[in-house]
Amino acid sequence: MNFPETLFSPPLLWAATGLMLLLLSLAAWRVPWRTLPHGAVSAWSAACVLLAAMWLVKAGLQPGLSFHLLGAAIFTLLMGPALALLALALVLLLQVAAGQLDWLALGLNFCVTLLPAVAVTALALRLAQRYLPAHLFVYVFVNAFLAGGLSLVVAAASGMALLWLLGVYDWPYLLDNALPFYFLLSWSEAFTSGLVLSIMVVYRPQWVRSFDDARYLAR
Repeated sequence: MNFPETLFSPPLLWAATGLMLLLLSLAAWRVPWRTLPHGAVSAWSAACVLLAAMWLVKAGLQPGLSFHLLGAAIFTLLMGPALALLALALVLLLQVAAGQLDWLALGLNFCVTLLPAVAVTALALRLAQRYLPAHLFVYVFVNAFLAGGLSLVVAAASGMALLWLLGVYDWPYLLDNALPFYFLLSWSEAFTSGLVLSIMVVYRPQWVRSFDDARYLAR
């Protein structure tokens, strides 16, 4: 989604920006900066630029209702939730610099779409590690494929709920015109997440912070 600032009141936009800055400060405090592998950081930086370019390829239905791949699940599994939030915020800043996003709506886009997507992916990973077998197929299919698709659905539902609660669009309109597109897009998100993580754990497992060779392969 891409929420333009004209749809929302300034107090809401500033409150979302303040919440975003608070969450990013907490995320930066939790990242183990000194132990990050140099090669992984370079790859993750390139991923930010690539994702920003991917977000430029999007379709729009109405103001506040745009459709593009999210990439939050991939970033969360590659970097961990805290660093993923920082990286996705950087991608949003690149969108602002490219003139694709209103700077005052940056916090709202972060809190309503990216934050839920990262949270869902992180929660799915924790539940899978606790209740499911430590198997490579479980990691790729559940944590990358299914959680990737679910992350986009949750982000879209969160955005639609906000637009409905604020009276921007009627709920029947959102269900009939927006939800089917997000549901279809979630399959692309799931496939992309599963494919990228499958390749990464095979060729560059040291770049995937959520993947542990000893856990998934030492059997």
